[in-house]
Amino acid sequence: MTYDPDIHHRQSLRWNKHNYSSPGFYYVTICIQDHRSLLGNVQSGVMNLNDAGEMVDAAWLRIPMQFPTIQLDEHITMPNHFHGIIQIVGRETVGVPPVGTQRSAMPAGRAGTRPAPTLGSAMPTYRAPTRGAPTLGDVVGGFKSQTTDEYIVGVDQVDWPRFQKHFWQRNYYDHVIRDHDELEKIRDYIRKNPLRWTLDRYNPENPALVMDDTGALVPWDES
Repeated sequence: MTYDPDIHHRQSLRWNKHNYSSPGFYYVTICIQDHRSLLGNVQSGVMNLNDAGEMVDAAWLRIPMQFPTIQLDEHITMPNHFHGIIQIVGRETVGVPPVGTQRSAMPAGRAGTRPAPTLGSAMPTYRAPTRGAPTLGDVVGGFKSQTTDEYIVGVDQVDWPRFQKHFWQRNYYDHVIRDHDELEKIRDYIRKNPLRWTLDRYNPENPALVMDDTGALVPWDES
């Protein structure tokens, strides 16, 4: 299937019959609740992470430390959402290179190398499940849980903006990457995401956004 960002961002394409612990490449998009821009800003096509955005970026890069069967590919932390490619390799990797330098058998995209910010000694640490092979949901759930806890520490210690009920939206968007061509298209889409921010469906200044019943700005659903 040809990758179509408009389709793949409109709804989850989670297959009911797909084994999400099976080896392969998976593309995920995770959105901040109400699409609030809590992670930084885009200027002249360049994403500028604030401290919270640095925290989210660093938490993503720690995933292979918590899940040895996971390798990371291209990713981008945007002002109010996150795109990333996860590879499940199906076995614990031996001699894994340092976080941020991992590469798969396919030519991989770039990965950041930002260190995790230190907010205090009480920084919570997520523990990966120890039974069975981790699923994509385990990995994304762990990432969301850890970053939510760390954001709360930032709210308490350095006055980051507060959020209502949830830091991330409860659901996330995923796509099982089927072949190398599709992988390259998604990598390219992720790399160029800041350049497209003015027209991004998650940009709160995009006139294509509409207000829902709660007063939150949401993407216009053309379906």
